[in-house]
Amino acid sequence: MIVLGVAKLLRPSTTFTGQRWKSTLKRIDKVLIANRGEIACRVMRTAKRLGVKTVAVYSDADKNALHVAMADEAYNIGPPAAAKSYLCGDKLLEIAKRTHSQAVHPGYGFLSENVEFAENCQKENVIFIGPPAAAIRDMGIKSTSKHIMSKAGVPIIEGYHGEDQSDTKLFEEAKRIGFPIMIKAVRGGGGKGMRIAQTESEFAEALESARNESQKSFADSVVLLERFVGEPRHVEVQVFADTHGNAVYLFERDCSVQRRHQKIIEEAPAPGISSDLRKELGMAAVRAAQAVGYVGAGTVEFILDRHTHSFHFMEMNTRLQVEHPITEMITGTDLVEWQIKIASGEKLPLKQEEITLNGHSFEARIYAEDPSGGFLPGAGPLLYLSTPKPAEDVRVETGVRQGDEVSVHYDPMIAKLVVWGKDRSEALTKLQSKLIEYNIAGLETNVNFLLDLSRHPEFMAGNVHTNFIRDHNDTLFKKDREIKETTIFGAALSIILTDELKLKEEANQKNDNFNPFVVESGFRVNHDLSKTIKLKQKEKEILVQVKTKGNFCYDVSIDGGKTWKSTKIDHEKEDNKLMMIIDINGAVSKANVFRNEDGVVIFDQESIHH
Repeated sequence: MIVLGVAKLLRPSTTFTGQRWKSTLKRIDKVLIANRGEIACRVMRTAKRLGVKTVAVYSDADKNALHVAMADEAYNIGPPAAAKSYLCGDKLLEIAKRTHSQAVHPGYGFLSENVEFAENCQKENVIFIGPPAAAIRDMGIKSTSKHIMSKAGVPIIEGYHGEDQSDTKLFEEAKRIGFPIMIKAVRGGGGKGMRIAQTESEFAEALESARNESQKSFADSVVLLERFVGEPRHVEVQVFADTHGNAVYLFERDCSVQRRHQKIIEEAPAPGISSDLRKELGMAAVRAAQAVGYVGAGTVEFILDRHTHSFHFMEMNTRLQVEHPITEMITGTDLVEWQIKIASGEKLPLKQEEITLNGHSFEARIYAEDPSGGFLPGAGPLLYLSTPKPAEDVRVETGVRQGDEVSVHYDPMIAKLVVWGKDRSEALTKLQSKLIEYNIAGLETNVNFLLDLSRHPEFMAGNVHTNFIRDHNDTLFKKDREIKETTIFGAALSIILTDELKLKEEANQKNDNFNPFVVESGFRVNHDLSKTIKLKQKEKEILVQVKTKGNFCYDVSIDGGKTWKSTKIDHEKEDNKLMMIIDINGAVSKANVFRNEDGVVIFDQESIHH
């Protein structure tokens, strides 16, 4: 047996013959992580806990990245563009050999499902912590995978997966299946090369568009056709298999709520699923894994009819998924630890009957993007970053710190916020609470949108499907987000407060007594003096009149209207983070504040206001 924490992990070289594996053990004490960002940091945390040394790689753009700082060793692999750095398998293998790394963990994305890279690792006698190359190849081509699944007794959706790719043949098959119809690239994922033709007249244009995008993204224009399910749910099952012929499932995740065919919020287990259906999904996923001689972590994705709960195989992701933490939360497991154990030749840590489901978990993906602008990705500096405090029931999976930059060269995901509760209601309440605590300034993010989404009555009821955002567009995208008067007061008072604190700090540095006299525009902050502060929210100008009453107490009014008394302001200041507690006419509110030369950002208990 292997004692974890001693850094003596063993890996078998394996061959798959029928249903039997043969293993020869090899040592692992150092792993090269062929990725960046939050997944690289995630893998490092577990590797370090197991006593396994870590080697990071980084592009020129990531020289000061968190994953570089966390690793035992780090090596530059080229320019910012992924094609010249993180996708250069030969560079990665050269570094693995140079550093005497016995294994490579590919994370997800980049080379994680690249058949050639997996094969080259084997040729160079470097362990690829992932499935056999043959499984990646079979599952990476959607038409091939569907043939294999059909033979294995896994339900597949009606469609056409043939070799004849002529326009005429595809149109004939589309009419046979019936419209609307889904056109999908046989390779890749992430919604690329996917189009829906609602009618026969739309088919030719949709086909051409799908082919062009598929060729550009995957260097392959081959497509397949599938019957389009109008209101599907995206339900996926986490599977694990070892080199001893064992395979298990760790229940399902619902990833239905998506934008641009990409997931934005996930939960486990799937809401509204019966225990019988849960078992049926799990067993189908295990059959899928066994059909291709799978090893390691994989995810079998199903289309689940929202109304009938009939399900069909969609595809298999032959890697660890972005949303794997919610499975860990409900099963009490560390899936990266499982990956390393299985890669070292151990049997699965648990048998199927030993894997239990406990509670409910949500993951919200926090992106640099503009939800109101079609979720267009963004980039820029994280001038201010304040996150919820991690705990057993709250995880912040990230690869960035305050001051870092979200690069234009890579995925704009800033973090994954993961929470656990005893049931779905408790977990959802916790998610909403922790989203409020996730404060970012410097670039546009989707935090407000995630908060609105998690508070939507239909989402709270568990009525999720892949068209959720489209169908609830009017209620999710508010044209003008109403700003509370207390938030406006907070913005104005924060300007005054930060000025006073700045003067006090300067006075302390001069060993002088603090005498709050002239601040901006000749405003004296001692007793009974007034100032008008001009705020601008988008195109709307707001005038706030503030009259100081001494000892951080003020009278405030908006545009000459009713006067409110701020009887007390408490504050805590750390670096450039300021937390204010304002008592206005007896109503106490709390907000985090970030201020720079461009303006002030208020993070209150409802949302973010710039």
